[in-house]
Amino acid sequence: MTEFADAKELVEILTEKKMTVTAAESCTGGLIAATIVDVPGASNVLRESYVTYAVSSKEKLLGVSPNTVAVHTVVSAEVAEEMAKGAAKSAGADLAISVTGYAGPDGGEDGTPAGTVYIGVFLLGKVSSRRFLFEGDRRSVREQAVHAAIALALEELKAL
Repeated sequence: MTEFADAKELVEILTEKKMTVTAAESCTGGLIAATIVDVPGASNVLRESYVTYAVSSKEKLLGVSPNTVAVHTVVSAEVAEEMAKGAAKSAGADLAISVTGYAGPDGGEDGTPAGTVYIGVFLLGKVSSRRFLFEGDRRSVREQAVHAAIALALEELKAL
């Protein structure tokens, strides 16, 4: 499974650099953390993770601003970035991966299609995000989002 290979590499690099990771997940519902935990040695780098499916949880646990949600919608680059920053701060982690999106079968009320996912990465004070449009059923979109999130985190780590 590709996710496992990527997660294995993520855990190895973080262990080597003596860094920690956390995840802030919405549409993936804990799959990022579960994929990382599947790797032996994950306990050296992952201390805690967040499943914040509801907007109120994103605000309460991660410090996402209600204004950001109101202006940009909950499925946006801005919310993904605030989720990543908030998770890193709450967990005291060097790296945070966040995911917010519409896994389907429905998209957003604003016409955003199902399969739209924003992934945020916070690494040592720098935050970035990327928009993806995945195809397939709900499970497939979630799995693709996990793969993309871990790959994006690896890309940022390797750029250090």
